[in-house]
Amino acid sequence: MEPRDTASRDQRPAGAFSDPDLLRRIASALVMVPLAIAAAWWGGWPFALFWLVAAAVVLWEWNRLILDEVPPVMMGGELMALAAAVLLIRYFLNPGFGLVALGIGAGIALAFSPQGRSRWAIGGLLYATAVVAGPVILRDDPSLGFIAILWLFAVVWGADVAAYFAGRTIGGPKLWPALSPKKTWSGFIGGLVAGTSLGLAVVHLSGVPVSFGLALCSAAIAAASQGGDLFESFVKRRFSAKDAGKLIPGHGGVMDRLDGFLVAAIVAALVGLARGGLGAPAQGILVW
Repeated sequence: MEPRDTASRDQRPAGAFSDPDLLRRIASALVMVPLAIAAAWWGGWPFALFWLVAAAVVLWEWNRLILDEVPPVMMGGELMALAAAVLLIRYFLNPGFGLVALGIGAGIALAFSPQGRSRWAIGGLLYATAVVAGPVILRDDPSLGFIAILWLFAVVWGADVAAYFAGRTIGGPKLWPALSPKKTWSGFIGGLVAGTSLGLAVVHLSGVPVSFGLALCSAAIAAASQGGDLFESFVKRRFSAKDAGKLIPGHGGVMDRLDGFLVAAIVAALVGLARGGLGAPAQGILVW
């Protein structure tokens, strides 16, 4: 009887408040969330620089994750390419110009990365670029840029928080145990519902009409956010790491905190560009 009872207890959900890092997670959020919203409200170069710094840290964490020693020339070249890409995107208001800088950065990564890791090094540059490119493209829309960023925050943060609490409270079948043994289908569905609902609420309160198309898009972005979390879990598992860094208490590194956001942001930016063009990407993602 005792082994069966023990197994039964092991299958129960851990509980939303059983995480010893919960208080540190909350404290970190109380610092980061106001800073992110303030930068979004300010817009322009302060917003771009805010996310460029975040992208630079993500790039550093990625390189330290995949390489035993990061060649200074490679790291410096990638950082310059990343900064140049942001400068060109904002100055010319065209993401295509940033591809030139990223191409040079990819060449530097290819030339100076250790044998067998060049694809990972190039992938890290693209991964870090998504951190800054997605938000900047959306925010630079002069009409709905700020609202689009608030919507994106609501979808991603809502999905993240709800997935965490739903998964730990409800438990149930695992989402993808080979990549992330703690994530569950209940958490994924909870995050999908909460992220979509909060995103629509933000848009409604801002005065922009809420449509069925926006609801579907919000759900897709919430799902993309959780997919980004799984992708980072895959990378960390590939290189036998628990966290990408230790900069943020309760969360690990900046890469650990932005894994879902950067995927959601770049997907939202691409949809916005496809529907609204270079002049109105935020309108393209919000108005259906």
